[in-house]
Amino acid sequence: MKFTHDAIVIGGGAAGLTAAGGVALFGLKVALIEAAEMGGECLNNGCVPSKALLTAARHAHGAGQEKYGISPARPAISWPGVHRHIHDAIAQIAPHDSQERFEEMGCEVIRDWAKITGKHTVEVGGRVLSAPRIVIATGSKPAIPPIDGVDSVPYLTNENLFDLAELPGHLVIIGGGVIGMEMAQAFRRLGSGVTVINPGPLMGRDDPEAVEIVSARLRSEGVQFIDGTAKRISGQAGAIQVEVGNAPTVIGTHLLIAAGRKANIETLGLEAIGVETGPNGIIVDARRRSSVKSIYAIGDCRDGPRLTHVSGYEGSNVALEITLGIPAKVDWSALPWCTYVEPELAQVGLTEADARKQHGDAITVVREGFDHNERAIAEGQTDGFLKIILKGKKVLGATIVGKHAGDLLLPWSQSITGKSSTFALGSAIIPYPTRSEISKAAAFAAWEPTVFGAIPKKWAGLVARLRRAFK
Repeated sequence: MKFTHDAIVIGGGAAGLTAAGGVALFGLKVALIEAAEMGGECLNNGCVPSKALLTAARHAHGAGQEKYGISPARPAISWPGVHRHIHDAIAQIAPHDSQERFEEMGCEVIRDWAKITGKHTVEVGGRVLSAPRIVIATGSKPAIPPIDGVDSVPYLTNENLFDLAELPGHLVIIGGGVIGMEMAQAFRRLGSGVTVINPGPLMGRDDPEAVEIVSARLRSEGVQFIDGTAKRISGQAGAIQVEVGNAPTVIGTHLLIAAGRKANIETLGLEAIGVETGPNGIIVDARRRSSVKSIYAIGDCRDGPRLTHVSGYEGSNVALEITLGIPAKVDWSALPWCTYVEPELAQVGLTEADARKQHGDAITVVREGFDHNERAIAEGQTDGFLKIILKGKKVLGATIVGKHAGDLLLPWSQSITGKSSTFALGSAIIPYPTRSEISKAAAFAAWEPTVFGAIPKKWAGLVARLRRAFK
């Protein structure tokens, strides 16, 4: 079979752009297919706009606080100005993901819908493309729970939230995960009433002790939480009613559904060519190969963690495998994630609960609070802690909740993967005063029983006696 390309990549989000760009930079011929906006969910209605919104909300909140001897001023919030800031951020980053940039790298960019017709063939825009390897990177979309009446009212998801023409008077959010919690704090700080309805634990994959600090902050800022499942939705724009089991009906002006994601794979024709799928997307092996081994699936469309940095990681792996022929398996032992509320909650590797499930009483936990970190004290922002989970001296995971928590994960990622050690971190010279000193303090605490144990004390005593004897 004569192939038209060396690789075909379907999807122009974080995963697909990384894979296609990597293959093209090695000099191979690659087709990059994207029917919607280049940059995918993260750029257009995910990471970038949400962080821009959170930044505006943080400034509004700070202006209204009496702190550090500074008298507060009630901020005048202009929603059109906030909206402009969000879309300015998208516009500034968009050139990084643009069609023109990837064409300059050597990709053939095709802006149309694709259908996979065989293990080596794709139909797009009236053409049939073929390649030894096909990469599916079509991402995910909001999952809409089967709530009675949900389709009878206008509702928001992350796909249309950032195009709101007005600031919600009262935003009702279904879902207490990352999106739900970030948007709850952002809109509350901008002046909206906010109620979060969640059927299970808030931020369920995170450390409960850390989540409690985050949820307590949101409650103190006026976010209302209801534990329960939405049973029925009714009303109309501006007056939407959500009935919750064993709780009063909630009435809001706007409804945001943030109840998870589902793989965006329905129109690809996967069943006809034998690609195995499950409830969470395409089933893949450790090399991200589907059941049809010439077809890879990376990013949110496959069963696995859905994070932008994971998409980039998988895109790089697949690009290396396609171009150099080196099998590249994923390794989630140092998988990081962060929820960008204030205070931030960041995790890398195993949580304490997951570590106890896997290793039982063999683990130890070292905990350092920001109330003992002198930079945090000087800033008056001491909420939170760092918790490291160890088996012996090996780091299995780290949980950080506090200001700039996500920025403090890197040394723990290095420790988990064996590229550094707690001993090296505990003995490092770190600028004073910085929040990063909390990592040194925790690493040193892990070694303190050994460094100052019985044998070192006996040795120190012997040295002292010898010095006295031969002074």
